[in-house]
Amino acid sequence: MQVMLSRRALCASLVLLPLAASAQQGLQTFDRTKLDIETKAGKYSFDIELALTPEQQAQGLMYRQKLATDAGMLFLYDHEQPLLMWMANTFIPLDMLFIAADGKIVNIAERTVPHSTVTIGSGALAQAVLELNGGTSARLGIGVGDRVVYAAFTLRR
Repeated sequence: MQVMLSRRALCASLVLLPLAASAQQGLQTFDRTKLDIETKAGKYSFDIELALTPEQQAQGLMYRQKLATDAGMLFLYDHEQPLLMWMANTFIPLDMLFIAADGKIVNIAERTVPHSTVTIGSGALAQAVLELNGGTSARLGIGVGDRVVYAAFTLRR
């Protein structure tokens, strides 16, 4: 029985391997930059990738097996709007920080579930989403009302 299961597993992997490879052939590349998050406890810096085009935003962190502790991806849009995200083809749990045009965090979805197709909403108007490793918000005490410092966000007074 073990030999049959091994052959089945081998056959399944031979069928699925080309599908996975073809899905990843057209992967987008991303520019890198830095941003800071200011909290009541202090300021934290992150090395981020920028998802600016519709193709980059559609891919996001899909197919990634890991993400550095101080890394993330910023999805930046032209204007504030209700934003919806999902975790299809995403292998690692993420914290999603929804950010208004002035850089204020308006919502946080913590430890999102890998491979889920359930939509995750901003709950308010947002211009960007910052994805970080799952648990980062809790670990650093990042909360709604904290500020993301990045050139695209304008400070409103």
